[in-house]
Amino acid sequence: MSQPITLDALQRDPAAPRTLLRQLFDVAVNTALPYDSLKNYLPQPPKGRTVVIGAGKGAASMAAALEAAWPGELSGMVITRYAHTEPTRAIRVVEASHPVPDAAGREAAEQVLASVQGLTEDDLVICLISGGGSALLSLPVPEIPLDDKRAVNKALLKSGAAIDEMNCVRKHLSAIKGGRLAAACYPAKVVTLAISDVPGDDPSVIASGPTVADPTTFDDARAVIAKYGIELPASVKAYLDNATSAQETPKPGDPRLAHCETHIITTPQASLQAAAKFARDIGLNTIVLGDTIEGEARDVALVHAGIVRQVVGFDEPVQKPALILSGGETTVTVRGNGRGGRNAEFLLALAVALNGEKGVYAVACDTDGIDGSEDNAGCLLSPCSIARAAKVGVSAKQKLANNDAYSFFESIDDLIVTGPTRTNVNDFRAILVLPQ
Repeated sequence: MSQPITLDALQRDPAAPRTLLRQLFDVAVNTALPYDSLKNYLPQPPKGRTVVIGAGKGAASMAAALEAAWPGELSGMVITRYAHTEPTRAIRVVEASHPVPDAAGREAAEQVLASVQGLTEDDLVICLISGGGSALLSLPVPEIPLDDKRAVNKALLKSGAAIDEMNCVRKHLSAIKGGRLAAACYPAKVVTLAISDVPGDDPSVIASGPTVADPTTFDDARAVIAKYGIELPASVKAYLDNATSAQETPKPGDPRLAHCETHIITTPQASLQAAAKFARDIGLNTIVLGDTIEGEARDVALVHAGIVRQVVGFDEPVQKPALILSGGETTVTVRGNGRGGRNAEFLLALAVALNGEKGVYAVACDTDGIDGSEDNAGCLLSPCSIARAAKVGVSAKQKLANNDAYSFFESIDDLIVTGPTRTNVNDFRAILVLPQ
C-alpha cells in the first residue's frame, strides 16, 4: 500500500481523494484475510485423524493459513472459485464455478461428503467456510438434476432476493447444505471456522450453513419462491410440493450436531472498523452507518445520497471533512440487459442522485474482488464522473435504467480491478465529503 494520504493533500491534490478511497478498500480487504485471525481459533489436535473440508472464495487462503498454524498432521480438500486457488501442501484445493454451480462443484461436493464417512469420536473435522460456498459446494438432492438447480440459482440471483432468502431455498434443494454435512461427520467433532459475508454474521446463512443447524423449513423456501414469482423447473416444483418433514434439514438440538462448534474468524464490521481507524488517523471525521445494510442497490444509494447532502449542507451527522462508511449486501432486480454488479449499480445510482455534487468522492467494491459476475471489484466516483461520461456520449441515467453500470464506469476508466482477493466480507462502501 502507498503512503497514507494527508488531510492537507486531500485539499490541494486532485488525485488524492481517489487514492485515499482505494487505500481504504485495501485496508478492508487486508483485515479480512485469514492469515492473522484463523490461528486464534484452532482447536486442540485430536487423538485420531484431522480431516479438513470447506468451500468458499476464501477457502484456499484459509487452507494455507491453517497449514501454517496447525501443529500436527492433517489432510482433506476444499473447494474455491476458478482462479482463486493458492498453494497448499496437504490440503487439496479444487476449483469450481461461482455464482452458478457446475459439474466440477457437484463432483467436488460428492468427494467432500465421501471424505467424512466412517469417522469416529476420536477424529476431528475442521470446516473452512467463506462466502461463495453455497454455489461451490453444490450437491442437489437426487430428485433434482444439476441443470435444474442451476436454473433456480440463476433465477434467484436475478430476483432481488436477499442472501438469507436465497440460501433458504438452496438448503432445501441440497443434499449437503443446511447442516447435512455436519450430520454426515457424526460422531466426529466438527469445528467450523468461517469468514462472514452475510448481514448479521449468522453462521446458518454463510455458504448456506453446511455444518450448522438450519432454523428454516420447506415452508419458508416455498414462501421465498412465491414472494419473487420464480418459475421452477418441473423437478424442483415436484420436490418442493411433495417434501415431507422427514426430508427436512437438521434443526437446532439435533443430536448429530452435538459435537459441532462454529467460530467467525473475521467479519464485515472488523473491516469497516479498520477502515474507520485508518481514516480517523489522518484527521477525517468518520461515521460507520453499519455492516448490515440491505435492499435494492439503487434505493440504498438514494439513502446514502440524502446523508451526503446533510453533511454538505449542515455538517450533520458528521462534520466535513467527513468519511461515511457502510457494508452489507445490496441486491439488484435485473430489468435491463446491461452489465454490472450490485456495487457498480449502487455507485451509478449515487452519481445520478448527487449529480456532480462538489467535494464528494466515493468507492463501492465487493471485498472478494468480483462485483457480481464481472471482472472488477467495483468502481470509483468523482464529482466530474457524469460530465466525463457525457463527453464520450454516455448517459448515466440511461445506463442505470439498463442495469449497465459496468459500461458507464468502464467508459471513464473508473473500474477497480484487483483480481481475486481470496476472502469475502461482502460490500465495502466509502463516501468522502470535503469542504468547498
